[in-house]
Amino acid sequence: MYLLIIILPLMGSIISGFSGRWIGHYGACVITTTCVSISMIFSLLAFFEISIANTKIFFSLSPWFFSEIVHVYWSFLFDKLTSVMLIVITIISTLVHIYSVSYMSMDPHMPRFMAFLEIFTFFMLMLVTADNIIQLFLGWEGVGLASYLLINFWFTRLAANRSAIKAIILNRIGDFGLLLAILAILATFKSFNYFTIFSLVPFIINDTIYILGMECNILTFIGICLFIGAIGKSAQLGLHTWLPDAMEGPTPVSALIHAATMVTAGIFLVIRFSPLIEYSEITLALLILIGAITTFFAAMAGTFQHDLKKVIAYSTCSQLGYMVFCCGLSNYNLSIFHLTNHAFFKALLFLSAGSVIHALSDEQDMRRMGSIIKYLPTTYSLMLIGTLALIGFPFLTGFYSKDVILEVSSVFRNNNLNINLGVICFWLGNLAVFFTAYYSFRLIFLTFLNNANYNRNQSSLIKESSYIILIPLILLGLSSIFLGYYSKEFFIGLGIDTWNSSIYFYPTHIYFLESEFSNIFIKWIPFWLSLCGILVASIINFQIFSINLIKKTLILNYLLYLINKKWYFDILYNRVIVFPLLYFGYYMSYKNLDRGFIELVGPFGISLIINKLVYLFKNIQTGQLVHYIFFIVLNLSLILNYSIIKNILLLFFYFVIIFFI
Repeated sequence: MYLLIIILPLMGSIISGFSGRWIGHYGACVITTTCVSISMIFSLLAFFEISIANTKIFFSLSPWFFSEIVHVYWSFLFDKLTSVMLIVITIISTLVHIYSVSYMSMDPHMPRFMAFLEIFTFFMLMLVTADNIIQLFLGWEGVGLASYLLINFWFTRLAANRSAIKAIILNRIGDFGLLLAILAILATFKSFNYFTIFSLVPFIINDTIYILGMECNILTFIGICLFIGAIGKSAQLGLHTWLPDAMEGPTPVSALIHAATMVTAGIFLVIRFSPLIEYSEITLALLILIGAITTFFAAMAGTFQHDLKKVIAYSTCSQLGYMVFCCGLSNYNLSIFHLTNHAFFKALLFLSAGSVIHALSDEQDMRRMGSIIKYLPTTYSLMLIGTLALIGFPFLTGFYSKDVILEVSSVFRNNNLNINLGVICFWLGNLAVFFTAYYSFRLIFLTFLNNANYNRNQSSLIKESSYIILIPLILLGLSSIFLGYYSKEFFIGLGIDTWNSSIYFYPTHIYFLESEFSNIFIKWIPFWLSLCGILVASIINFQIFSINLIKKTLILNYLLYLINKKWYFDILYNRVIVFPLLYFGYYMSYKNLDRGFIELVGPFGISLIINKLVYLFKNIQTGQLVHYIFFIVLNLSLILNYSIIKNILLLFFYFVIIFFI
């Protein structure tokens, strides 16, 4: 059963990909959806056996490769962390597959699309079930490849090509960090197996390594390299620019990437290596700072986006920041709780956005929408549920994890650092709550409630989506309402032993107990900021006061311009990295080396020499007897006087002079 959870999506992908021409659209849909659905059922059974019945499953299939000190096997680990990830991945993937049957029904390359979805699911399952970091790296690279294929699914579009290339290049930067971590782990532990690595960590706390002549703690170096990998996959500040551009792919792809697969891989990596990261204060501080700043930045950047899917993409980036700084606060169980909740309401938001786009004939600009609540009442209701869950409205799914994260950060104390990082991430997280509420309800107003910005002919074509699209939305809507309440005790309940064997908490780093008894004023801050965000969105939308007053205020004008340009990250990367590399590649490498030196000494240069020789010998053949006698006498003189001419250099110059004459 456990092996079938992983193998079934691979089988579905192979059958759909290589036999799509014969089985057709519906055959590919039936096979792939059936495979991932059976995998989901087995994942639920595995969750019951592992997390409820409190067992752990480990098995090894066969050797992979051997060396003198390293033996790597195809082996799989099913613990409680893996079981939670399995149900998240398989449930979301199954609903996305069902949704895609109707959403992509008119696409001529439907079997290829379903095969790519399946291979995406397979590689993510391989990643979370791996027993060693090499097998994890295989799944890690696989989800990167699958994301490239899916973002670039409509490969005839130039924007899709650029977005896919951008995504894979930025992820390669993060992959390089993970590769450095793997090499450092091999050099330190002489093994890739999780059990060996985690059991030896306490014995090398004080070991150091020299990096560029500087002494560095080995666990700190490995932790930072692991986090660089997570920054790339989970789109944290610095390598985040690929995430909004990934919206060029079909909407089911966006839902799968942002909810259950690609972006959650980085969070899973950090949580899986908690026994190692917990011993590095610098790595934990870096997690807190990068995660908090990403949360705040992405929430600000989402306020001025006009593309429906890009607004939701920036909210994903912001929510991932919550998960990352929660890991820095040593509350990994709370981070996996928010990851699970976020997967369901974010999939709901993306698939609801896809329903809107589908109804409006692939229109994604919110400024060209409006007043579609009367055409799409079911989609509006479900998208409103997802929006309220996203902003942390009380007693919905997002409330039970996001608010607890902010409460935990308010009581966090770090005795080894002079700066109180908990206060920083608490206030940045709360400001992100305000901006999240603002852009979420701005989306609702522009899309559903405002006056229509399309003509009458377009309005006659708008209709509610089919039941195949609405059924996954309804299931995700129910999850967005009830999942947080019913699973809270399992993930973060007081006195539970859910994560004893899967996640390591350093004894002095556990702070979630105090959050239950934090100040009541602190508990209410996120709620009031959410209400303020909704109020500001309503005021600006209904133009209760003139926005020109803000534009005339110079500081606010510059601030809004900075936010609108997304803090100039794309421009900075283009000016500092991309354009200089393109300039060097064209003017230095291409024109001087490829078109210059290499061609001159290569075929082009040889052809020039041959042409010169042909021209020379052609001109020598004049047909006059005097010229032939002259060259015969000249060559005879050279042969007879060769013993006299000892200096080879003089002979060379002599031939050169004769050649040019």
